Amino acid sequence: MNPLVPASYVRRNAPVANFIGRTLMRLSGWRIEGSLPDVPKVIIAVAPHTSNWDFVVGVMTLFVLDVKLSFLGKHTLFKGWFGKWMRSIGGIPVDRSQPNGVVGETVAAFNRADKLVLAVAPEGTRQLDRGFKTGFLHMAYGAKVPVLLAYFDFSRKVIGFGPLIQPSGDAEKDLQEILAYFQPIRGKYRKVWQESFVAK
Repeated sequence: MNPLVPASYVRRNAPVANFIGRTLMRLSGWRIEGSLPDVPKVIIAVAPHTSNWDFVVGVMTLFVLDVKLSFLGKHTLFKGWFGKWMRSIGGIPVDRSQPNGVVGETVAAFNRADKLVLAVAPEGTRQLDRGFKTGFLHMAYGAKVPVLLAYFDFSRKVIGFGPLIQPSGDAEKDLQEILAYFQPIRGKYRKVWQESFVAK
């Protein structure tokens, strides 16, 4: 039993992947802080997103936790054998030119499911001059699910699971609270919004 994962979560039951993930985590010096909340449905907001290395660390974490979760990824990544592998580990292709459709489809998926864990990158891009988008909050509002704040802190080599946020429905207020939490977290690179953020 993994102490980081409540017994209610659906497991991947992938011992080989779990062994690979644990081995990579030990060799690379990364560790996990916090744990997943015991809730049937949740959106995991992972930030800051600054590098392709975030994906590598994320997959390593997924293998270690050995839980069934879904994650959104740029649709251009879902091609050929790599695309098949992405889908096999829970990847869902997203065309960012259709943001409203993505929100609606995600809300419908949550409403259909008894259990669903969805990981998203609220910034939607690695570019350092971009801030958070509000799509993940509108997913949470529509599906009436909480948001778990999670991060990859490259300065300490820590994958962290932070507070569970119950969105209020006020996007500006919720976003300020979330940005304040992520502002000191060190991704591989520093985001512009982290330097300029001023709490209201």
